[in-house]
Amino acid sequence: MEFFKYSRSYNFMGKSPLFVLLSIVVMIASVVLLFTRGLNYGIDFAGGTVIQVKYDTTAPIAQMRTKLKEQKFFDGAAITKFGSDEEVVIRIKTTTQELGSDIGDIARNSLQGTGNFEIRRVDIVGPKVGSELREKGMMAMLLAVIGILIYVTFRFEWRFALASVFALIHDITIALGALSLFAIDVNLDILAALLTLLGYSLNDTIIVFDRIREGLTTIKSNDLKEVINESVTRTLSRTTLTSLTTFFVILTLFLLGGEIIHGFSFTLVVGILVGTYSSIFVASVILVYSGFSVTSFRAKEAQKQKLAKEKEQMRSMYEQGTI
Repeated sequence: MEFFKYSRSYNFMGKSPLFVLLSIVVMIASVVLLFTRGLNYGIDFAGGTVIQVKYDTTAPIAQMRTKLKEQKFFDGAAITKFGSDEEVVIRIKTTTQELGSDIGDIARNSLQGTGNFEIRRVDIVGPKVGSELREKGMMAMLLAVIGILIYVTFRFEWRFALASVFALIHDITIALGALSLFAIDVNLDILAALLTLLGYSLNDTIIVFDRIREGLTTIKSNDLKEVINESVTRTLSRTTLTSLTTFFVILTLFLLGGEIIHGFSFTLVVGILVGTYSSIFVASVILVYSGFSVTSFRAKEAQKQKLAKEKEQMRSMYEQGTI
């Protein structure tokens, strides 16, 4: 199936100053958000206790707050709705190591008289464990980026690697800015979504770069911008189909999947939109600005083919016993 015919080439690079300006503005806004508001770390990374409570009717949040204030342990507890009016979560920044009884029992006793309810979940993470998870999560992302840099360098060349890594940084920065803007709890599922975003965005970028590399050998023009315009145009149908089908699945999870995977699906919704955009409009533009030379690339490819041909001839002569 083709959404775009190849009868003409779209002038993507002609709009590159607009794309660069847009990306810079959004990235600066994301960085400002991260420095001013920061990320809202969940208990996986910050440590603490989460208690999920479900009522038969609408949860009396105001009455719950009054009841919980009677217990010193619940000082500063945050009570928020969890997917529906009947279900809430109680978040506490401390753990229960110093208590002699189960926190679920304490919460159940404290909430007596607020209605019919059940304690559905109690999650506890110590601050030391949370700090270790946060550090290891950051290390995982750093190692992923380094691995991608090495992979793309060997598969293409360093300018392609530079462009792809910059596109990944662009995507992750904007995704983190969106998490900060909407105060999404950053837990292990968000980390999984960010790592998934790295893979998705890189896959899109590699496909575009593969077509550009192919275009460098098949398109006669020596102008890199013309080669990129033609090559990206040829990938539009594939990119549109892949991105739309993935986006609709993730959007369905975001709308209907419930509160449990809300943060995960939200991150991927933002990531798919930004990743698709950066593969076409950011990575290619960085490749142009990096000083990539079409003539030098073709000269190197010609030299490689010459050496390969000479090697093949030497092997053939050896097998025939002429040398």
